[in-house]
Amino acid sequence: MRMLGLRGLAAIIGVLAGATGLLSPAHAQGPVSTDHVTAELVASAQAVVPGETIRIGLHKQIIPHWHTYWQNPGDSGLPTTIAWTLPEGASAGDILWPAPSRLAIGPIMNYGYEGAVTLLTDISVPADAPVGGSFPVRATIDWLVCEEICIPEQVELSLDLPVVAAGGDAGPAHPAIAAGEASLPVESPWQSRFQAQGGALALAIDAPGLRADSIEDIWFYADEWGVLNHAAPQALAVEAGRIVLNLKTGDSFAPDLAALNGVLVVKERTGDGVLTQAFHISAPAGAVTATGGGVAGLEIGFGTALIFALLGGLILNLMPCVFPVLSMKALSLVSHARSEPAVVRLHGFAYTAGVLASFAALAALLVALKAAGQQIGWGFQFQSPVFVLLVAYLLFAVGLSLSGVFTIGASVAGVGSGLAARSGYAGSFFTGVLATIVATPCTAPFMGAAMGFALAAPTPVLFAVFLVLGLGLALPYILLSLFPPLLRFLPRPGPWMERFKQFLAFPMYGAAIWLVWVLSLQAGADGVLAALAGMLLIAFAAWLYETTRGSGQVGRLTGGGVAALAALAAIVGGYIAADRAQLMSAQASGGMSAGESGAAATTPWQAYSPEKLAALRAEGRPVFVNFTAAWCITCLVNERVALNRPEIAEAFRGGNIAYLKGDWTNQDKAITEKLAEFGRSGVPLYLFYPAGQEARPVVLPQILTVDGILKDIGAG
Repeated sequence: MRMLGLRGLAAIIGVLAGATGLLSPAHAQGPVSTDHVTAELVASAQAVVPGETIRIGLHKQIIPHWHTYWQNPGDSGLPTTIAWTLPEGASAGDILWPAPSRLAIGPIMNYGYEGAVTLLTDISVPADAPVGGSFPVRATIDWLVCEEICIPEQVELSLDLPVVAAGGDAGPAHPAIAAGEASLPVESPWQSRFQAQGGALALAIDAPGLRADSIEDIWFYADEWGVLNHAAPQALAVEAGRIVLNLKTGDSFAPDLAALNGVLVVKERTGDGVLTQAFHISAPAGAVTATGGGVAGLEIGFGTALIFALLGGLILNLMPCVFPVLSMKALSLVSHARSEPAVVRLHGFAYTAGVLASFAALAALLVALKAAGQQIGWGFQFQSPVFVLLVAYLLFAVGLSLSGVFTIGASVAGVGSGLAARSGYAGSFFTGVLATIVATPCTAPFMGAAMGFALAAPTPVLFAVFLVLGLGLALPYILLSLFPPLLRFLPRPGPWMERFKQFLAFPMYGAAIWLVWVLSLQAGADGVLAALAGMLLIAFAAWLYETTRGSGQVGRLTGGGVAALAALAAIVGGYIAADRAQLMSAQASGGMSAGESGAAATTPWQAYSPEKLAALRAEGRPVFVNFTAAWCITCLVNERVALNRPEIAEAFRGGNIAYLKGDWTNQDKAITEKLAEFGRSGVPLYLFYPAGQEARPVVLPQILTVDGILKDIGAG
């Protein structure tokens, strides 16, 4: 439900609250109290001056154990919103947010305020405001206040200030203004930068003079929801006059993020106690290197990175994604066992050249994407469903060739009798290209450290590491090529080679099937349908080409043309279909409410309605009802740690218990009435109706445990 946006949810909650009477109807000059918060408008002066700016504060006193939220509320919740009504010509700026605190509840992490807090806003007074008159300030304010339950509240506050001439006595500020200003983050005096790689993010902040032994706590609060994983630990290193925080990216992190904005809260031990300081941080994207020159937390140098790359490339030969291609290369080695040493060496050089050229092209593409601000890594191209589809097509076509469906010269893979001829060198080269393509989704020991070093290093170093990695991949074949006597240990050529060549088609088909499975995760069922239809067209094109290849000129040209059109249709149609399927799949998954997919995987549920509840009870079935909302922190915690558990799913199935979920994120009159029936003004509310229409419902605690649920439903 986060997809609706925080401001949109706040508006919905405002409408909901107004319709249900949950919010205070107060409209007053001075403090207004709800059941949980006392609020008032305060000012930086007792009067306003025409043409100047006055600072207005929303001062809130929150009852113990309850809290409201910061601009980024964290894993759940909503920020406070203020709708100003001002005299003509006046305007209000954005809320100036004090530094927040962390509010952890189980696996959920929220950012907000407890106790007293003042949210400040600068309001400009029009130059023609009449001296001696009044400057009325009106505000409609919405907030979400939470403890074990979350309750949306609304108040209307007003403040009337006299207008005095320039130079006149405007009077002192309200004490809460000074307290609010003291809590505001200040602009950071330090330079900063961040680097993201995979799901990790390193934030480096130059802080000369900061000592590691004086640090009590450091935490970075991102301004925008979802940029970081709110609940993930923020590992801290203080080294060589700088701070390095190792963070985890969140659901809304964009690989092309140009700057990481937020608030850094530093708690430092001093002789007078713990000093807390908050700084605005705007860190541009850039390399974050450790003291030894590697990525933060990765202490390797250039020489070590080259060794790791060579070892990683060598081990890649044993990976399942590379082995089918290299087994074909082993077959060609057998065919060369009795050839001239010069021919064997040239094939080895051609294969190595194909590998190195491909790794160089990949490195160049990475450099270009980095220069454009993209955050990418090894195997990044397999994140594209279109690329996955095209590689699946390629491997399927190679399999068809190995099966004998069609033959082009020495074939795409470079096998057959033509390998000894000059055209066979091109086959060896493109076998190296193919080996590189299918190697990129695989990783091997030592590769991670080498790739991490390379992606954070300057361009020449990146190219060096990638080329050495390619050399490791090509090393076994080139060694056999440079030392032809080793080939004598291989079996003699014979009829078995043709059968083995046909057998090698099946690993190719297997690799293509694996890629279609990857595509299903990226683009859903429509993507799989596009892939299978494209493969059918490719198989038809291969068969038609081979069938008409020996015909007359007209038949050969017609067959080749139709085959080319079928292959083109497979590629273009697959591209369009896979791209569209990915978009539709992303939209479909994005529409799920918080925790919905996990719930569906373990504890299937149906949407609540009074009619559905009545029908199930009329059937005599026991019913469990969960009233929840996407902004309810307790609800999310309960679903993660209790409701979405295999034990609960099994108990519901075994007891034939129907599970209904009432989502109160948006306005729902039926749910509101049900909450009121049980004396509740907010969620969560958990009800268990035993079998039988006359059975009285059991109200479960607002904090759930697996054992508690099992006991309450009679399964424990």
